[in-house]
Amino acid sequence: MRTAKKEKALSVGLDKILTVYYNTVCMRRIASRGRSAASDTLPRRCLPRRNRMQGGMDMTHVLLEKKEHIAVATINRPKALNALNSEVLSDLNELVDTVAADPDIYALVITGSGEKAFVAGADIGEMSTLTKEGGEAFGKHGNDVFRRIETLPIPTIAAVNGFALGGGCELSMSCDIRICADTAVFGQPETGLGITPGFGGTQRLARLVSPGMAKQLIYTAKNIKADEAYRIGLVNAVYPLEELMPAAEKLAQTIAKNAPIAVRACKKAINDGLQTDMDQAIVIEEKLFGSCFETADQKEGMGAFLEKRKHEPYQNK
Repeated sequence: MRTAKKEKALSVGLDKILTVYYNTVCMRRIASRGRSAASDTLPRRCLPRRNRMQGGMDMTHVLLEKKEHIAVATINRPKALNALNSEVLSDLNELVDTVAADPDIYALVITGSGEKAFVAGADIGEMSTLTKEGGEAFGKHGNDVFRRIETLPIPTIAAVNGFALGGGCELSMSCDIRICADTAVFGQPETGLGITPGFGGTQRLARLVSPGMAKQLIYTAKNIKADEAYRIGLVNAVYPLEELMPAAEKLAQTIAKNAPIAVRACKKAINDGLQTDMDQAIVIEEKLFGSCFETADQKEGMGAFLEKRKHEPYQNK
């Protein structure tokens, strides 16, 4: 059992790590990328794309690997604890384009490279000199990308392998399902930096864990560990770090084995229904339910059940 002294030591250690992140790793001045520090315009991707190979893609800051009918996307800025800058956001936007264009991908897992961070936050060096207009533009950039992830037709799973702070917590909340390592830390620390969450944190957190709990986490800027994230319903499961990715991929494969059209229809019914009243939500479900009866997968699934046999692999038709 942990003593109060040990808990205090752990807290102090965490604070030191976060201080290094915010004050050293993330303070990458805009001028270092060859732009005026006073500029409010969003930077365009300036690094060339690497070669793209069959079965996987290698973007500047996002690695994409395809495994049968699932894809695993890894945010790859480990030296910056996978912090989100405009280039990473643009890569995530391209990730959505790539996944949406591939009919053979039935589920997507998103994680971070290394063992320390999923995404430790947005790049404070980039944000520090923004004006009101620049801040709004940066917020819109992140919100547009995260909303595209949230509304991808296929299921998305966030495999949170470490710090998920600020924009990292917001990215995880744009996914359908969140699971995490026992080393994960979640938080919305923005009020401690003089800003609000900017990539949907005030909206998604309140919907996921209740308005009262969301307000407490956001107002206090306090971080929570994996067990507390599980207790309040922010994550669905907690695993030892070495078991996280196998569990995430197994979950994605389990989903991918079901009829893809039906899974996508369920996601749409849930997401669209939550935005309206119960009477309209039921109508949304009815129409999506009916649309499944036009599919070959429905005929195979029900036919196999009636014939007391195992269904053939679903064909997404």
